Amino acid sequence: MLLGTHTPKLDEKGRIILPAKFRDQFASGLVITRGQDKALLVYSAADFHQRAEKLSQAPITDAGARNYVRVFMSGAHAETPDKQGRVTIPAVLRQYAGLDRELVVIGAGSYAEIWDAKSWNEFLAKQENPYSDLSQEVIPGII
Repeated sequence: MLLGTHTPKLDEKGRIILPAKFRDQFASGLVITRGQDKALLVYSAADFHQRAEKLSQAPITDAGARNYVRVFMSGAHAETPDKQGRVTIPAVLRQYAGLDRELVVIGAGSYAEIWDAKSWNEFLAKQENPYSDLSQEVIPGII
């Protein structure tokens, strides 16, 4: 399970060092793709494959499903971390997420997210009050 908040830096070659606590889960490969809120999603290769299988069953007659699959899959980039735990984030994904040198990598359970540090801090500041003020289920049957 991927947990916590980490603050790696993006190097001049567009690489980051994965948080040490995440390396075992991503050792045999990972996939980075576009997420929502201008963040990048990072899945283990196996988890991404399972997600892609589910997405392949989306009805192509539904415009929303087609568009989601297009954006999600077109940004997907497979990587295998090197011995230092580094992975390259392709330029198109760095641009999409507005990544600068300062990053935030968060664990979101079964996947990780990569954020530009400024964007993450702004997002988190906007979410503090709504998170504290929850008075109804956000995820039915769970929270």
